[in-house]
Amino acid sequence: MDELKELRNEIDEIDEQLIPLLLKRMDIAKSVAEYKIQHNMPVLNTKREQEILEDVEKKSGEHANSVKTVFSAAMDASRAIQHKIIGGGEELRVAVENAENDSFLTASGVPVACQGVEGAYSSITAEKLFPTSPIDYHRQFEDVFEAVNKNKARFGVIPVENSTAGSVHESYDLIMKYRFYVVGAYDLKVSHCLAAKADTRFESIDEAYSHPQALSQCSSFLKSFGITGVNSTNTAAAAKFVSESKNNRIACICSERAAKKYGLKILRRNVQNVTNNTTRFIVISKKLAISERANKISLIFSAPHTTGSLYRVLGRFSMAGLNLTKLESRPVPNGKFDYIFYADVLGSVRDESTLDLLCALHDELPEFKFLGNFEEIKEA
Repeated sequence: MDELKELRNEIDEIDEQLIPLLLKRMDIAKSVAEYKIQHNMPVLNTKREQEILEDVEKKSGEHANSVKTVFSAAMDASRAIQHKIIGGGEELRVAVENAENDSFLTASGVPVACQGVEGAYSSITAEKLFPTSPIDYHRQFEDVFEAVNKNKARFGVIPVENSTAGSVHESYDLIMKYRFYVVGAYDLKVSHCLAAKADTRFESIDEAYSHPQALSQCSSFLKSFGITGVNSTNTAAAAKFVSESKNNRIACICSERAAKKYGLKILRRNVQNVTNNTTRFIVISKKLAISERANKISLIFSAPHTTGSLYRVLGRFSMAGLNLTKLESRPVPNGKFDYIFYADVLGSVRDESTLDLLCALHDELPEFKFLGNFEEIKEA
């Protein structure tokens, strides 16, 4: 133990020497920022950073990768200081400044779009968020985006992930395609039931129709009773299909509301794998709106094709004291195996340091899109 204590004391002594050197480096970064302002130069100089890292690698022997990581973090911190002084991200700053300030989401009676038919979970969520607006139903998720795109609906409500089955990848692909703003979110507690026509016996059921996500959420129940899941566009659409079918050996997995809406008999309740089953829905809009209670930020970005680039981007959030709650990678449909990232971050763009970080990433990354800053409502 005495030997370990001595080693730790040596490390402490080295750290004491490093701190003033790092502080001096940060102070010089301020002067660099002033110079770049005077000479209209960008903050990021990729060529210089790469030259520094290559030199570090040559001088660091077997610890090259570790030392490069330390230097990379120091350069990221230096750039953060420069961005704060220089500003930057003007386009993003203007968008945030001009955003509508909606204390409560309201469509003012204008239709709200969702996928499915009446009784679907998207429908239930839309009604909870917009009780005074008519709901327009659409067959496909992309139809919801198109309704918003063509101004046929003020908002669209779409599911993005479930606490059991994970992400709804189609939704994320459409978010990345349309780049609409996210102006709200709602976490709906989902309790599935198995429903069928009045003359259908539970023991005779061979197949259960539902959306793939719902089937995944109820996989244990289906497996235990030897019932085959059959994909449908929507849970409520599945209920409607079963109610109109002449086949008395099929059932559906849906909400109790959908079962009652289409005159089905509920054979089993709470058939989901876990009791605390929750689906997160987001509200999409062509206009940016940020409420005073906004507590989550959504972003899309890509990272340079260099070693450790994603790690360094994520490190910037940590450096700013921000917590990432979601990171989703989706392929870019260009045949080159390129990827783009969707991220959710806890925070508010009304916080100066948070906005500074987003503006810095906006200027530095190959692609960056601020999707919104919104309140996520959790069902009681």
